[in-house]
Amino acid sequence: MKYTEEHEWLRIEDDLVVVGITDHASAQLGDVVFVELPEAGTTVAKDEEIVVIESVKAASDILAPLDGTVVEVNDVLADNPGLVNEDPLGDGWFFKMKIEDLSVLDDLMDEAAYKDFIG
Repeated sequence: MKYTEEHEWLRIEDDLVVVGITDHASAQLGDVVFVELPEAGTTVAKDEEIVVIESVKAASDILAPLDGTVVEVNDVLADNPGLVNEDPLGDGWFFKMKIEDLSVLDDLMDEAAYKDFIG
């Protein structure tokens, strides 16, 4: 897994990148009550708003971690947004995207660097 400074995780599955938020981010948000996901087929640019999360504490925007195209979204979150809290690194994923060059992930933090980052 790779991590961003915006508390997103990225995991490569075949030729796709799966994106979600970290345990740290889900804990900071509190109980998630709503998740608005992009539509499959949406082309996004890095740092573009792509997901909206509402929790009992606040509403937050999740930014696209990379340039690419959303090819699949986790529709289960529409009916069960709490999965983001219950299993943020597993069933609580947001979307899968296709990117041009997987080597751009090399510029992101690994788990040890992310743990240092959140202190």
